[in-house]
Amino acid sequence: MPKLVDLTHVFEDHTPAYPGDVPCRLVQTRTVAKDGYCSYILKTGLHAGTHLDAPLHFIEDGVMVKDLPLASFFGRGCLLDVRGENTLVYHEEYAKLVEPGDIVLLWTSHSAKFGEDEYYRGHPVLDPGLGEFFVARQIKMLGMDMPSPDRAPFAIHRRLLASGIPLLENLTNLEALQAAARFEIMAFPLRISAEGSPVRVVAKVI
Repeated sequence: MPKLVDLTHVFEDHTPAYPGDVPCRLVQTRTVAKDGYCSYILKTGLHAGTHLDAPLHFIEDGVMVKDLPLASFFGRGCLLDVRGENTLVYHEEYAKLVEPGDIVLLWTSHSAKFGEDEYYRGHPVLDPGLGEFFVARQIKMLGMDMPSPDRAPFAIHRRLLASGIPLLENLTNLEALQAAARFEIMAFPLRISAEGSPVRVVAKVI
């Protein structure tokens, strides 16, 4: 049996939201003991917790989540160990590690700070040269265990999304893939008419 590894933060009440976004609330409104059934209400922006950015997030008239092909959300995974780098730069070995159509995951270990103010203030960022490598390599999707590949004015966001590369942000547990020789990524969002969506990201170790 293939091993399945969950790379998703638990979505719960007060899940951290990007600074300035609507706070996340997950509130129980009915209980079995009192009402005969259990029910919750979720109020959240679409960029809280582990989520996907579609091109519309930064590109005028860009593609919504619902319009991305299903094949975008499944494929060969490639883990890049970038721990210790404040600016993530291109390294020559990436030319052999990353193949066209890969879903590339950036392992920074920054997810250990999830829930702290420093998580959003002090995360690493991509060097433009690394972004250009991913575009030229025609990767399928880029994931990371941090809230964003860049900061305002979000040039890396715009470049990747404009090139048709959706982003998976706020991943966790990437260390579980360190010894995996081969794995596939499944990251299916809601079929939603919007620029982003919560997503359950799972790696299947082959």
